[in-house]
Amino acid sequence: MAVAKHPFEQLLAVAREVSFRKGAELVRQGDASRGCFLIRAGSVEASVALPGGGSLTVAQFRDGDMFGEMALIERGVVSATVVAQSNVDAWFVGRDDFRALVASREVAALEIQRTITRTLAGKLRVLNERIQAYPAVEDRPAAGSVPAADPLAGLNRSRHASFDWRAFLPVLSFFEGFDEEEMDELASNGKVLELPRGAWAFVAGRPAESCFLVVRGALEIFTRSEKLERRVAIAAPGELVGFMAVINAAARANNARVREACCLLEIPRAAFLEIYNGASGATVSLHHAIHRSLMRSIGRTNTQLIRLISHARLNATEPHAAELEAALHGQLWRAENPSC
Repeated sequence: MAVAKHPFEQLLAVAREVSFRKGAELVRQGDASRGCFLIRAGSVEASVALPGGGSLTVAQFRDGDMFGEMALIERGVVSATVVAQSNVDAWFVGRDDFRALVASREVAALEIQRTITRTLAGKLRVLNERIQAYPAVEDRPAAGSVPAADPLAGLNRSRHASFDWRAFLPVLSFFEGFDEEEMDELASNGKVLELPRGAWAFVAGRPAESCFLVVRGALEIFTRSEKLERRVAIAAPGELVGFMAVINAAARANNARVREACCLLEIPRAAFLEIYNGASGATVSLHHAIHRSLMRSIGRTNTQLIRLISHARLNATEPHAAELEAALHGQLWRAENPSC
């Protein structure tokens, strides 16, 4: 039987063939995650068990679809039970085999890394949009006016700061797994900015010409409407901010303002993308760092969702609670482009 060429066909070098009869479980919610599946023929359905009983279908996958790719980048537990809706022929790619392929800088594996980045970012965007539709205790009156132009326009960038900023880099969580040369490859492409408390770093809706690594101090990331602001995150030392807008050549989704006087390493878009889209050791380490960052962001967003669900239940708005709960359970399986 001829098989249509899949964009990640090279992964099959480290895959093993698996088959399941209709009704069989491919993975079970709560079990340790081991890797991902690429369906050659057949269809499967993913569902989650709900706390109050019953289950919720969160995704369906068919010929050529991949699922479970999050297991390739982190150890954890399976978030949904996947059952064969017909006889299924598939390939299974184990986490350890995939990571060995990434370490060898295989082009197909690096492209899957980038696809996982887009998938995680898509899930995060969908969740945040859902959350913004509901009032939250984090809402506060908007403070001050939004800068009319790029708030960093005309500010001095330098390779020097008021302290030895390079000495801070090895202890920053972002550089976990980087060797000295990889860290230098990324850092040497940037320049530093020192900003006072209250200064704006970037504004939602504006083009993204660079991303920022917090070296010292802290940035507050927040959304803003005409009258209200809502905190999304506090970016502490070791956090990379603004990178998804750079990767997607998109406008900024959020605002960033200095919470504590900070030093930022600004990395221009072209230099960042050259490493991100490359095949060097720094590329591999950068992908891992970005995935860690996105998973932390999804964790923070899940916490916000849980608070909103609790608030909705306390206020007897069960339809809202059910909708938010469905978003929480489905987010690991659904995004704008759920299949690879």
